[in-house]
Amino acid sequence: MDRIRVSLLGSTGMVGQKMLTLLKNHPYIDVVNLSASKAKKHFKYRDAVNWVEHGDIPEKYRDMELVSTDPEDHKNVDYVLSALPPEAAEETEINLIKNGINVISNASPYRMDENIPLINPELNYDHLNLLKNRDIKFVKNPNCTSTIMSMPLNEILKLDYKKITLTTLQAISGAGYTGLPYMGIDDNIIPYIPGEEEKIPREISKMFGFANNERIINRNLNMFVTSVRVPVKVGHMGIMNVELNEDIDLEKFKNNLKAFNPLKGFKNLYNAPEKPIILHEEENRPQNMIDLNNGMEIHMGRFDYHDHNLRFIVLGDNLIRGAAGITILTLETMKEMSLL
Repeated sequence: MDRIRVSLLGSTGMVGQKMLTLLKNHPYIDVVNLSASKAKKHFKYRDAVNWVEHGDIPEKYRDMELVSTDPEDHKNVDYVLSALPPEAAEETEINLIKNGINVISNASPYRMDENIPLINPELNYDHLNLLKNRDIKFVKNPNCTSTIMSMPLNEILKLDYKKITLTTLQAISGAGYTGLPYMGIDDNIIPYIPGEEEKIPREISKMFGFANNERIINRNLNMFVTSVRVPVKVGHMGIMNVELNEDIDLEKFKNNLKAFNPLKGFKNLYNAPEKPIILHEEENRPQNMIDLNNGMEIHMGRFDYHDHNLRFIVLGDNLIRGAAGITILTLETMKEMSLL
């Protein structure tokens, strides 16, 4: 199997570290460049990173010398995987694209550009076909919460629904390693996350949009979102309520969720979960501490339906499914679709 050579931007951050952990034994993706801020160029990775992942730094990366984000430092790769913060990503990623370097990015700038695919592979891998005739590929991942909360909507949007109301309970890691002060979140709940309540429905509307004439036409969704920061390390949970115009068979709906696996026809998706959506029947599930074991699955429970109102809980790993893992899965999917 042909190997894919990649650079990783933002390699010392939480998402970058998670990507390295996921890629250390990958069967066909090789990390050949690690990049960080200009001040850390030429440092060995082990001397530049504050390693917060479980276990030690993977041996193969410890002594790699960090490079800059300049395109000249990435001419030797097939793809750049970007885990840069938004303020650094905008200029850096466009500069790479202009210099003929392919980019798959986890950062927010350009996510809503109608010409750039916003990919959650199980939901809209077909949008990647926009790239077929493009010499340089630029792909965006959705926001971590949008990625997780959009998964069950594949079945919801097949129904005649009136309104979707979503309340998200988001882990502090979603703000980055230094994003929230300890005294601000310890024993506390913050009922507002800047930008999230607008971002989630906007990004989901694009993911479920229609690819047409080299651009994506967003779907019109009636969704109202409230986002709350809660004092847990990892895992974004959502309480989703759906007002329906029709009666539904709840057991049939749940069985459709269990059977959901649009990527099963692809052979070499190393990071694709065997079951993308796992349902729990216990009244106290899903839970962050119990259920977030493998990272790429979405967990659902607390199903209730009466008087045309459907309610359930959604939970996913914001660092893996919502960021590092989805980046890798998108690259794997592109390889299977012969889009590299």
